[in-house]
Amino acid sequence: MADEHTYNFDITMSCGGCSGAVDRVLKKLEGVRSYEVSLENQNATVVAEPDLKYATVLKTIAKTGKKITKGVADGVEQSIEVPVEA
Repeated sequence: MADEHTYNFDITMSCGGCSGAVDRVLKKLEGVRSYEVSLENQNATVVAEPDLKYATVLKTIAKTGKKITKGVADGVEQSIEVPVEA
């Protein structure tokens, strides 16, 4: 098993408030080792503990209401469909 995961998300953000919202939710998410949110590049990169799932990070970012246009986990493109809670 990998020592860590790297997740990349392309996110539509129009202002500093948008990137700030993404920044705030990632800061609080347990299992995030480090992250970078770029308003200029319209993306976020998350380095996560081995047990933090891609879907969990996707769902957390989606809670901000920002549109996620692409998601990549460890170099492999993933679905950006947010899983529905059962």
